[in-house]
Amino acid sequence: MIRISGVSKSYGPDLVVDDVTARIPRGGVTSIIGPNGAGKSTLLGIVSRLQGLDAGAVEVGGLDVAATPSRELAKTMAILRQENQLTMRLTVRDLVAFGRFPHSGGRPTVEDRAHIDSALERLDLAAMADRFVDELSGGQRQRAFIAMVLAQDTDYLLLDEPLNNLDMKHSVEMMRLIRRLADDLGKTVVVVIHDINFASCYSDTILAMREGRLLHQGTPEEIMRPEVLRDIYEIDIRIEQIEGRRIGVYFA
Repeated sequence: MIRISGVSKSYGPDLVVDDVTARIPRGGVTSIIGPNGAGKSTLLGIVSRLQGLDAGAVEVGGLDVAATPSRELAKTMAILRQENQLTMRLTVRDLVAFGRFPHSGGRPTVEDRAHIDSALERLDLAAMADRFVDELSGGQRQRAFIAMVLAQDTDYLLLDEPLNNLDMKHSVEMMRLIRRLADDLGKTVVVVIHDINFASCYSDTILAMREGRLLHQGTPEEIMRPEVLRDIYEIDIRIEQIEGRRIGVYFA
């Protein structure tokens, strides 16, 4: 389980995460939704220790995020940032191999190579493993970074807007992959996502934020309601039931 207790974070006079308390269950997919500036990515960054906090505490799998040594923490959770930039020219295989560093210390074993190959296969990257990352399309690069996170082989995966740069086909494939990681491999996946319909169709739990506060937490059935969505987004969103799933209609 991920325990978030009274977490707050400010940048100067701006309070971007405001006294958030939540329990994210072990296993399954949890989506964090909300409008721009809601504090979604900042909260995920605090959980992953990429960003400090001003108040509160976070535990991941029983580990105090603030006190646990980095290498031990990296064997428990992996994070995909919203923006990923490389300072050197790497092949796809080299990039994915970075995910094994907490385990290998830079000296990959046979087991490490097996995890790398498996991640390349799952993300449909095996055929381009020896191409340079800067030669790939935006969507292919995104998949390569997710393969790196997957190769880290942690119980908890934190993904900040993993659908960036993906078209409709690859967005659906990515969400199906995220679902399989939870169902088949027993991962706990926490994803920041803008599309409420992807959150509805692929999540077990949804956290909804606005202006730094956690407004709602529940199942897709509990969150995908017109009155709840209006509270979050301040617009009217009609809900349609399609093949047993709640879909928000907000284009007109």
